[in-house]
Amino acid sequence: MVDIDLVLRSTRVITPEGTRPAAIAVSGGTIAGVWAHDAEVPAGAVLEDVGDDVVLPGLVDSHVHVNDPGRTEWEGFWTATRAAAAGGITTIVDMPLNSLPPTTTVDNLRTKQEVARAKAHVDVGFWGGALPDNVKDLRPLHDAGVYGFKCFLSPSGVEEFPELDQEQLARSLAEIAGFDGLMIVHAEDPHHLAAAPQKSSSQYADFLASRPRDAENTAIGNLIDQARRLDARVHVLHLSSSDALPLIAAAKAEGVKVTVESCPHFLTLTAEEVPDGATEFKCCPPIREAVNQDALWQGLADGVIDCIVSDHSPSTADLKTPDFSSAWGGISSLQLGLPAIWTEARRRGFDLTDVVRWMSEGPARLAGLDRKGAIETGRDADFAVVDPDATFTVDPADLQHRNRITAYAGKTLHGVVTSTWLRGEKINDRGTLAEPSGRLLERNN
Repeated sequence: MVDIDLVLRSTRVITPEGTRPAAIAVSGGTIAGVWAHDAEVPAGAVLEDVGDDVVLPGLVDSHVHVNDPGRTEWEGFWTATRAAAAGGITTIVDMPLNSLPPTTTVDNLRTKQEVARAKAHVDVGFWGGALPDNVKDLRPLHDAGVYGFKCFLSPSGVEEFPELDQEQLARSLAEIAGFDGLMIVHAEDPHHLAAAPQKSSSQYADFLASRPRDAENTAIGNLIDQARRLDARVHVLHLSSSDALPLIAAAKAEGVKVTVESCPHFLTLTAEEVPDGATEFKCCPPIREAVNQDALWQGLADGVIDCIVSDHSPSTADLKTPDFSSAWGGISSLQLGLPAIWTEARRRGFDLTDVVRWMSEGPARLAGLDRKGAIETGRDADFAVVDPDATFTVDPADLQHRNRITAYAGKTLHGVVTSTWLRGEKINDRGTLAEPSGRLLERNN
């Protein structure tokens, strides 16, 4: 019989079998059992009764640009993981670019891990990067524990992380398929982008015209063709164009190993609401029209879209110039993703079990994080406790990430995270954050 350290009790616990009153027993940071709500609390165990607040598995965000080391004025592991903890996220997977060095060799990975080790408030894993000249580094990075490899099919915005052309993509995919790795892809076709109208402008409509849906659709089609030919596992990052959904659905039905994510900003913000000069709304691919958003939600309902992740991509305020063509492209939403999605999901008739599937179970499955993503025996005791009916108005001053620029400023959102738990320890208590206790994760650990 294991010793129980903690019993977390709620009238609403979301488990793989459904939502029910339950008492979650925790031993040594692991879920030891999910008991009846009125189960006797063992001697020596701490009881935490959260009443009617909903207990979710800790969220997993597999798309976070931490930018540390090298561009820590943009973000950093200390601030990014505090924002994650405040938002009910207990695991992030860091993107390989915008840090200096990028995560494209084992030595660079070790540098990043050393920087992160003492700063992580939540668990942190790492993606590797696939560049035109680092095919030789892919297997060593895989063996060193990265969860997969990111590439761009159009310019990334930083010179140290160049894009792959179709021949280079094929070489990298063939190498990665050889060890059953995963390639995650920023899929915009450079030829369609080059042919689109490009001009300096503070008007969002001009920026939207510069990143047409066809750029995404063509790149995704080419990626699916390569995955089919090479029997490779691929993942489409930050899907914005709903036009690509039928193509993705058909590929999945055929057995092509393709998955896809979307992001809170594509699912909760619309092109029609972006004011002139408001480059806090700029990201690539872009936020599109309301009718496109409706189709993305249908893609979630149909299971074509596998997960929702932040693509948290912050910058300093000076890089968010009023000119959409020159402003840094990235939206900071790490702390706000859960309430943003829950607010829109409840309006559209979804419930919190859907949100758990998209924001915890789905990203955990994508990265192969077998101990994350569900409240069941043997998993890490990672929880987000949420009052789903409470509302708050977004004040940038309340955000934990380093540069408090947000497209959600002034919006009223449903869903207040009342506490966050990492391996049975409370790391966020109504916005009061504990000292760092996150671990660095490697594939298969």
